[in-house]
Amino acid sequence: MLNKKKILLCGATGFIGKNIALKLTKNKNYQLICTFWKSKPFKLKNCKWIKADLRNSKSVNKITKNIDIIIQAAATTSGAKTIISKPYEHVTDNAIMNSYLLRSSFENKIKHFIFFSCTVMYTSSKKPLKETDFNPSKELFPNYFGVGNTKLYIEKMCKFYSKISTTKFTCIRHSNVFGPFDKFDLNKSHFLGASITKVMNASKKITVWGDGKEKRDLIYIDDLVNFVKLSIQNQKSNFRIYNCGSGKSYSIENIIKKIIKISKKKIEIVYDRTQPTIKTFLSLDCKLADKELGWKPKISLDKGIFFTLKWWKENFK
Repeated sequence: MLNKKKILLCGATGFIGKNIALKLTKNKNYQLICTFWKSKPFKLKNCKWIKADLRNSKSVNKITKNIDIIIQAAATTSGAKTIISKPYEHVTDNAIMNSYLLRSSFENKIKHFIFFSCTVMYTSSKKPLKETDFNPSKELFPNYFGVGNTKLYIEKMCKFYSKISTTKFTCIRHSNVFGPFDKFDLNKSHFLGASITKVMNASKKITVWGDGKEKRDLIYIDDLVNFVKLSIQNQKSNFRIYNCGSGKSYSIENIIKKIIKISKKKIEIVYDRTQPTIKTFLSLDCKLADKELGWKPKISLDKGIFFTLKWWKENFK
């Protein structure tokens, strides 16, 4: 019998982490070790839970010993409201925990490190953007300046360690992720999670921040989890940044209308232009992931919304 690969999943109680944990524990070739901090761990077969403060260097070094793969899904996250009102919340903790994890990965000779970056470093564009379309000489969108540069710093550190070690690094620039176990709190959730909560709790109308014209690339969580699986199996390069999205852009207005239609509710949309929004237009070109990993998104936006609404009804009603 082959030895199981030991996978350390950081942030396993979060949205992305929980979905990854539920899928990877079904793979008999993996031995999963999951970290948690403030949120309580959940029942999960074939998983060992460890409480760890990833902002503490000794704690990080301890949990990364005798590990083959690290999937770094731990992060301080929020929606547009917090990004605009308290942009510093995305900077300090994320920079510290990833710096310690990367150094410990080097010291403990981890074989593969997977980091969830994002798309905040990309400028607004009406055409799908490739990984190479990021221009470091251009100023980041003001509301994304802190979080964007933090993500870029961590990507650069992954590249740095890839040059002085045998560790393989994967940086996933994913678009807006949605699905089961997302945050559906109106003050903390991302756009789609908050919109589903608004629609499902509304009786006659829903208020949308801004004018609804900005566009987003969205990806269902199962497609992102599948991306992680394929990167473990198929990535050859020692360091790679990959886009991970649907390759399409949808206006906020169109997305809201889809949620209303799929929920079968009769609701009027009212636009509040006094509330904070981030006016960008984005879609991702994911041909590199298709070519090197054999990955393509499989879940359409409509199907993803249907699955998410079904989960919401089962857990919030």
